[in-house]
Amino acid sequence: MTHRHGVGSALRSEILGFALAGAAAYAVDLGLFVWLRGPGGFGPLTAKALSFLAGCTVAYAGNALGTYRGRPPAVGRARQYVVFFAFNVAGAVVQLLCLAVSHYALGLTTPRADVVSGAGIGMALATALRFWGTRTFVFGRPGPAASPADRPHPRPRHRAGSANPDGG
Repeated sequence: MTHRHGVGSALRSEILGFALAGAAAYAVDLGLFVWLRGPGGFGPLTAKALSFLAGCTVAYAGNALGTYRGRPPAVGRARQYVVFFAFNVAGAVVQLLCLAVSHYALGLTTPRADVVSGAGIGMALATALRFWGTRTFVFGRPGPAASPADRPHPRPRHRAGSANPDGG
């Protein structure tokens, strides 16, 4: 029972760390978007692309240096970031798909329906996808490494004409 409690506690801690990194990323995304659209003078798509990239970077840093700091990277940090960014893009696509299905396929066209489908249901599904992708593919634990004793030892090769210690 103690082991189960430890696993539940570790998962709660992981979810909390992920949520805190996500909240910081959201604040950066929103704040930067508002600034870029206003005083920055950028168009809406450029402003959103830049703020999204900044938010992803903050979320990655928060997870790498906070939530998953105890998991050594199985690959380089740059590759980790690319996979992390891909899951964030996939999450954004999930939100857009929820909105599109609700609005265009189901005909739920009120602003409230759009908020519920895109920012409610879509955000919940996207967050679940991001959490799963982050913990499994970005900061997943590497497979068990074989100990030196478990690794096969190749027999030494001998050149033709040299003395073979096995007599062959």
